[in-house]
Amino acid sequence: MKRISRNISIILRAERLIAQRHLAILRRQTGLMAAAGLVAGLGIIMLNMAGYLALSNVVSPALAALIVAAVNLVLAGILASLAGNANAEAETAPVAEVRDLAMEDLEAEFQHVVDEAKTAVDGIKRMANDPLGLIAPGVAGAVAKAVVKNLKS
Repeated sequence: MKRISRNISIILRAERLIAQRHLAILRRQTGLMAAAGLVAGLGIIMLNMAGYLALSNVVSPALAALIVAAVNLVLAGILASLAGNANAEAETAPVAEVRDLAMEDLEAEFQHVVDEAKTAVDGIKRMANDPLGLIAPGVAGAVAKAVVKNLKS
């Protein structure tokens, strides 16, 4: 019973750690995405104005606007890619392995208990079908001892 409660405790702790890591990754991704959005927004405003003004002196105003927009999209794509690279599975793999081992041990313990219960039920059924069959070997041993004792004396 001690192993069962220990394994259940391990499983619950492992699940809690896995959930905490998933939430930490989600928070980090959300923070990076928010930062990417803020940087992209501020950067778009400032770079758009500066880039457009600088490029409009060299090329046509339409081409200057297109170049500035392309640079903004590349920057936003890089930041979104960085946020998407975080992987919770790699960080939680060791904890998941411990949880799986505890589950296997718990299953084996339950199977052992079930096997013991089946053995007990089979013994009760045998005793119900042949009550003297279980008592006879003990009685036969006592009778044999008594006979040997009487023969010696």
